[in-house]
Amino acid sequence: MRNKLALLLSIAVLFGAFSAVSAQTAAPVKLSLASGDVVSINAGKIVLNTKDGSLDVMINDKTEYKRVSPDNPSLKTAIAAAFSEIASGDKLIVTGFFSEDKKSIPARAVYLMTKADIAQKQSKESEQWKTRGISGRVSKVDPQTNQISIELRGLANTTTVVLTPKADAKFRRYAANSVRYSEAKESSVSEIQAGDMLRALGDKSADGASFAAEQIVAGAFQTVAGTVKTVDTAKNEIVITDLQTKKDVTIALGSASLLKKFPEEMAQRMAAMQTGGMRPGGAGATGTPPAGRPNGGGRQGMGGGQRAGGIDDMLDRFPNITAADLKAGDMIAVSSSKTGNTDRITAIKLLAGVEPFIRAAQATTGAQGGKQRTQSLSIPGLDGGDIP
Repeated sequence: MRNKLALLLSIAVLFGAFSAVSAQTAAPVKLSLASGDVVSINAGKIVLNTKDGSLDVMINDKTEYKRVSPDNPSLKTAIAAAFSEIASGDKLIVTGFFSEDKKSIPARAVYLMTKADIAQKQSKESEQWKTRGISGRVSKVDPQTNQISIELRGLANTTTVVLTPKADAKFRRYAANSVRYSEAKESSVSEIQAGDMLRALGDKSADGASFAAEQIVAGAFQTVAGTVKTVDTAKNEIVITDLQTKKDVTIALGSASLLKKFPEEMAQRMAAMQTGGMRPGGAGATGTPPAGRPNGGGRQGMGGGQRAGGIDDMLDRFPNITAADLKAGDMIAVSSSKTGNTDRITAIKLLAGVEPFIRAAQATTGAQGGKQRTQSLSIPGLDGGDIP
């Protein structure tokens, strides 16, 4: 489910360096640049999968090879490499001059990022976000101090942490209808608003009340829950009756939409913990946390807990479903970007098997004298965006 690492920045840095070198040369025609993933290799040709399709990289005895580290994608740090080091799945940037049909390029130089180096960086990045990351909902942004107050919702309670960006902190914002970190755009603290879901990487204070952030990624997401009214598998659309507004909402399922089903027993236990150990509907429960998860620990998507990882890893293992697996009367919950259109949304994540959480939210609303409280609906793993 998670998109592990965005290498687009690395590619952009390298392209910028190549452009600078090319601009300084006296050659009347600038070198062409191509980048992509290695599909196949033979003695005289490497086939790349690029953004424009398949490209044949023609190799000869004058072709130079350099290896670039994903940790420091700079020409200055490139080291000598060899053709024999290139393998399927590696990322290459190639310089040369395209053929007339743009289908091939005789390579003057090949810059290599190996699949193994990329995987190692992915692992380190992911582990950092798990051990040094927090996630929650923005409750307040102070434009004078640039401090951001975020609510970290656990299974039983909610705490507030004041986040202060470090001097060189990097900000990113999730693109519309996307939770992929690789698709997030450069941003600033001025774009962050109350209600946004936010992830941050950095250092927590000893008392846990403050957090110094070096990376921040945020986005405006919403959760809609309802009862399935119709399913159109041909259009890949679902119409639900929104439990809050009682209006019909069309859910469009795109190629990037994630559809999962919450295991029944796990949903019942976690929903019971949200209501203080009472089963939705009033039956008693032990409040025992799901297997492999301590009381109050871990993280509920971007909507809960204090550590990245946790429920996201668990969500990966939930059964995949399709629109065809849903039927009228099923209760589902969907996360989407906030677009202002309440009649039609594009699903980022869709979870079936969430009835226990919905019943828990309704029980909470009833206990508050019928006052509507949208935030009482907390479904682990549904809210928010991906991390590297």
